[in-house]
Amino acid sequence: MEYNVTINNKKRLIIGMSGASGATLGIEILKTLKKYPDWESHLVISKGAEQTILEETNYKLIDVINLADKTYSPKDIGASIASGTFRTEGMVIVPCSMKTAAGIACGYSDNLLLRAADVTIKERRKLVLVPRESPLSTIHLRNLLSLSELGAIIVPPMMSYYNKPASIEDLNTHIIGKILDKFHIEVNGFNRWGENAIY
Repeated sequence: MEYNVTINNKKRLIIGMSGASGATLGIEILKTLKKYPDWESHLVISKGAEQTILEETNYKLIDVINLADKTYSPKDIGASIASGTFRTEGMVIVPCSMKTAAGIACGYSDNLLLRAADVTIKERRKLVLVPRESPLSTIHLRNLLSLSELGAIIVPPMMSYYNKPASIEDLNTHIIGKILDKFHIEVNGFNRWGENAIY
């Protein structure tokens, strides 16, 4: 059991990484948050995400853990982020697997990642899900609709072409900018439509 004994003025954001493709997006969000001293990242990595990190990136698990201000085991159902009394600005699950989306939609909180999302919903805090699946089955769409009806914001990592991306990094930056914009965090290199647009 953990007790939060330090009071500071930092805004806390829970970052969940589950086992879908797109681990680099979660990593880049953690790297971005480190540039903002008034924000604090609280990370949960599922077992599936651990495997995806190793398969899709050049990062070791410890490297990703070290990017966060605080990291929790998905088995630690008694961690601070499992309680609504632990104040946060909300939660981002990036990437969000369809298994994770289904668990949240059904209230099946059998690990800390799902429990933290459940708490975010019940406390009416902002929950942003970045689902990585294609094509989407009817089951997936129903679960995502249920989550949207509960107030979750669904941000699929869709490519945008109006900013004329020249690299994968440009595509990632745009997606990360859209995700963090939901928490009013400005991302360097994120181009909004109509602002510095190239037509």
